[in-house]
Amino acid sequence: MKLAFIINDHETEKANYTTPSLGYSAYKRGHDVYFIGVGELSYASRGHLAVRCKTISGRNFNSVDTYFKALQKEKLTKVTSKDLDVLFLRNNPSDEINERDWAQNAAFIFGEIAMRNGVLVLNHPNSLAGAVNKMYFQHFPEIIRPKTIITRDHDEIKAFFKKQKQKMILKPLQGSGGTNVFLMDKKNEHNLTQTIDAICRDGFVIAQEYLSEAPKGDTRLFLMNGEPLMVNGQYAIMQRVNATGDIRSNIHAGGRPEKVKMTDKILQLADVVRPKLVQDGMFLVGIDIVGDKLMEINVFSPGGLNVMGDMYDQDFSTIVIEAIEKKVYYKKFYSDYLFNSRLATL
Repeated sequence: MKLAFIINDHETEKANYTTPSLGYSAYKRGHDVYFIGVGELSYASRGHLAVRCKTISGRNFNSVDTYFKALQKEKLTKVTSKDLDVLFLRNNPSDEINERDWAQNAAFIFGEIAMRNGVLVLNHPNSLAGAVNKMYFQHFPEIIRPKTIITRDHDEIKAFFKKQKQKMILKPLQGSGGTNVFLMDKKNEHNLTQTIDAICRDGFVIAQEYLSEAPKGDTRLFLMNGEPLMVNGQYAIMQRVNATGDIRSNIHAGGRPEKVKMTDKILQLADVVRPKLVQDGMFLVGIDIVGDKLMEINVFSPGGLNVMGDMYDQDFSTIVIEAIEKKVYYKKFYSDYLFNSRLATL
């Protein structure tokens, strides 16, 4: 199998990220693995995807760290969609905001080209195009989401603030990783106008109900093919505990990962989101849960799979690669019958 991953950039990708872990697992299973920076995508005159990428072969590695560091030292080489079986879109568009705005949409635009060329593209690029901001989250059942409004109107936000008893979360419609997320309450109400103005500079504002369980952090659960990811009876799940005095629980924002047990409540939330994820061709996603509410669905580049693997001493990456292998196997028999969006979650 020839499997390519799209990442933001070779310079910013690190060996301890989830994508290199997936690539290493595929490499160990004998597959040809390619890593493509967003800026290395191109459209060839004959109508197919062409890329510059990094790959390595013919060497044995005893860890993802040694594998990925060796791969990063390789020179860029060229491949086309004719050379690929699978293109896995694992870049994060929100990391490009105000830095490389041209790169935000590039992966799924070029992913659509690869899909037309017969390449299996994960997650489904057409659906990713509709999920580039947090509005995608609002298409899931309201009962599992915190009360939310999305607007640029100061009066609407202030009215919502009062309705929420002067405690709410403000954040931008675009973005992830805890960037520009603010807790507003009676203590900092005097800064409300300025905070709204600051977020409005980048677009729409999300005003969201504050959940009392938030100080405990959130729970990240991986879903694959719409189902909770599990190996040897252990779910790919962890609690992300907030850093002291910080409302964000993202690990790179200072959050601390801890083991957590699966509950019926979490399984119920996962079951409710499953139909839409399957319909949209979202192969591998991360859902973030606080209390009995879903806070976010990361469909682009959910992280932490390698952290969970180390935490529970389980190989979560290999089972993901095995699932992709099965899709490639199905595609051989149903190449003209199964849409990419359906195959993505089989």
